[in-house]
Amino acid sequence: MRDKSHADFEERWVKFVKRHPTEWQKHHAAFINGQFQMAWDFIERLSKQPGGKEKIREIYGITNMKAYPKLLG
Repeated sequence: MRDKSHADFEERWVKFVKRHPTEWQKHHAAFINGQFQMAWDFIERLSKQPGGKEKIREIYGITNMKAYPKLLG
């Protein structure tokens, strides 16, 4: 179970969504896009490390090396 601070955040978020029925979507989209960007940045940094491309292949179970030429080429 999550802690009290998470429950407090959820309450604040619900209130924000109710008060700003259209504006909340921009905040949510920015958060989700930020999550994807952080993941991509990590993968790019890992690909530049010694053995990084092999780690990426292993993590994601990539067997077709030609499928991701920009990343694994």
